[in-house]
Amino acid sequence: MFTGIITDIGRVQDVQPQGDLRVRIGTGYDTSGIDIGASIASDGVCLTVIALGDGWYDVQVSAETVAKTNLGSWGPGTRVNLERALRVGDELGGHIVSGHVDGVAEVIAIADEGDSTRVTLRAPQDLARFIAPKGSVALNGTSLTVNQVQGCEFGINFIPHTKEVTTWGDVGLGDRVNLEIDTLARYVARLNEAE
Repeated sequence: MFTGIITDIGRVQDVQPQGDLRVRIGTGYDTSGIDIGASIASDGVCLTVIALGDGWYDVQVSAETVAKTNLGSWGPGTRVNLERALRVGDELGGHIVSGHVDGVAEVIAIADEGDSTRVTLRAPQDLARFIAPKGSVALNGTSLTVNQVQGCEFGINFIPHTKEVTTWGDVGLGDRVNLEIDTLARYVARLNEAE
C-alpha cells in the first residue's frame, strides 16, 4: 500500500526486453535500506525490486502491466515519480493507493491559473464514473484532488510545490498518465450494483 505522496523522482537508466521488460531506475533512495522483493510505486505502478546497487534498482515489468499503463513508453532518461511502500505508523498524507493502475488517462488541456496549473484529462469511459469532484485519484502515483468533472473529462490543479517535487512540472499535451481510481469509489459503485 502507498499514500500517493511522492518521495523521490527517479530516472530510467536502462530498459531491456527479457520476455517482459527489465528496467533499471536510478534513485536518491539509500538502496542499502531496500530489500530484494520490496515494492516501490514507480509512476503509480507497484513494482518489485529484483536487483539493486548503489543509487539504482531493477524491476521486471510484465506484459500485462505494459498493456495497461504508460510504462511501455519508458526509455533511458524518463523521469519517474517514486514512493516506497507504506509502513505501519507512517503518516497517511494522501489517500490509500494500491499501486494497481486501472487505466491510462490523456492530458487534453493545460492552463496556468495564478501560480497553479490546471490540467484537464480524459479518462477511459469505463473509469469515468468512478471520478467525482473533490474525490481523490492517483495520477502517475501522485495523490490528487479532482476539481471538476464533465463526462469523461476531469480537472486537477497543481500547486508549485507539487510541480517541483514530482514529474508534474514536465506535463505536456497528449501525455498518457497512469490512473488509479479511489478504492472507496470502486467499492461504493460495486455496492450500488448489488442493490
